[in-house]
Amino acid sequence: MRRLVKLAMQKPELASAMLLLVLVVLFQIRSEGVFLSVNNVRGFLGLLPETALVAVGVTLLMISGEFDLSVGSVFALMPMTMAVLVVAGWPFWAAVAVGLLLCAFIGFLNGWLTIRFDIPSFITTLGMLFMARSLTVVISGGFPPRIKPGEVPSWIFVGFVDDGGLIRASVLWFIAIAILISLLLSRTNFGNWVRATGGFLPAAAAMGIPTGKVKIACFMICSVLAGFAGMIQSLRLNSFLPSIGEGMELQAVAAAVIGGTSLAGGVGSIIGGLIGAILIRVIDNGMVMSQIDSNWFKFAIGALTIFAVVGNAWLRRRGRAMKVETDR
Repeated sequence: MRRLVKLAMQKPELASAMLLLVLVVLFQIRSEGVFLSVNNVRGFLGLLPETALVAVGVTLLMISGEFDLSVGSVFALMPMTMAVLVVAGWPFWAAVAVGLLLCAFIGFLNGWLTIRFDIPSFITTLGMLFMARSLTVVISGGFPPRIKPGEVPSWIFVGFVDDGGLIRASVLWFIAIAILISLLLSRTNFGNWVRATGGFLPAAAAMGIPTGKVKIACFMICSVLAGFAGMIQSLRLNSFLPSIGEGMELQAVAAAVIGGTSLAGGVGSIIGGLIGAILIRVIDNGMVMSQIDSNWFKFAIGALTIFAVVGNAWLRRRGRAMKVETDR
């Protein structure tokens, strides 16, 4: 039993999971039962995949030891590109493919520039943040494209899949992608390479791991997931605006850190990033349902980020310090 407690305390997402449970109970009480009502859960599940998909990509990239501050701009660029092409007469799926390929190219460019010129990814992706946002505005021509309802098969991504209208298709997409990335990280050689690259780059390179290609692949996955999430939000709202996704990059980084991902790389899990994303959405929604001033939202996220880092570090230290009786 003591061995299990020791292992659990070293799990980086443990503190966040416990805090999530506490907050759900607290908001349920403060909102007088409204927080977990069917209508509120429906709205919560509609918003969650859009934040969580970006958090999954950012978590994977941070485990490899890099950052991407351009995901918020890519979040807007992909659906804008798709919408402009559809309005121009392109088939929907061809437009989606071009949008995702553009995201992949941006991810490749972020990774290649970072590695080729040995510059911090913070700087590379900060520049891409402004470039991609500007490109989104230019593509729109100053007038957001209008797609008539029924002109594209949006139900495949955002339609309700149950009779009660509780779960959207976006939730299923999100679950499938999260499971796929989690298995990629935990059950494949690529996942081992990602952790080794982020954990100690010189040792990983000495072992023959193609660290540069690994990081570029993570950058590309991160950008594609951000673009896909932006498309889901735009289809859900049936509105293609160049301003969507502003601040998304900071929420995604916060979700990864809250979920136990190390800022130094090498440590973290997809489930941790998901817990972090859920926590952010729970706080946002719970404050509204509890009639708390929404201006405290960013304060709460900042405090939660600090608390999660301190709490996870303390739990890991306590877990390593625990003595476990050896079998004789």
